[in-house]
Amino acid sequence: MGIFSSLLGNAGAVSQEDLVKKYGQLLTDSEEIELGFKLIRDTFIFTNKRLILVDVQGLTGSKTEYKSISYKSISRFSIETAGTFDLEAELKIWVSSETQPSIKKQFNKSVNV
Repeated sequence: MGIFSSLLGNAGAVSQEDLVKKYGQLLTDSEEIELGFKLIRDTFIFTNKRLILVDVQGLTGSKTEYKSISYKSISRFSIETAGTFDLEAELKIWVSSETQPSIKKQFNKSVNV
């Protein structure tokens, strides 16, 4: 993930090994990380059971919020792929019966959403 892409707010892929080292304690016994993405300080992780959002807050980053969303509570999603002149792809996720997407993430062009 390039610094320019990070400054624009685009997420890049993170290796499974790095995610397990840092967030392995969040996983249940039979849960495995499928893939994850990092956006400056925030991380979102797709496991075989749920979506985990890690939101680092504050100037020092000492406060962290963890959100766990089971896949059965995701009602729909939308993917907009990157084009020739477009630098990012976008993923939108709706939780339960909300009318607006609960989660919006942008990925750099190197990530196959």
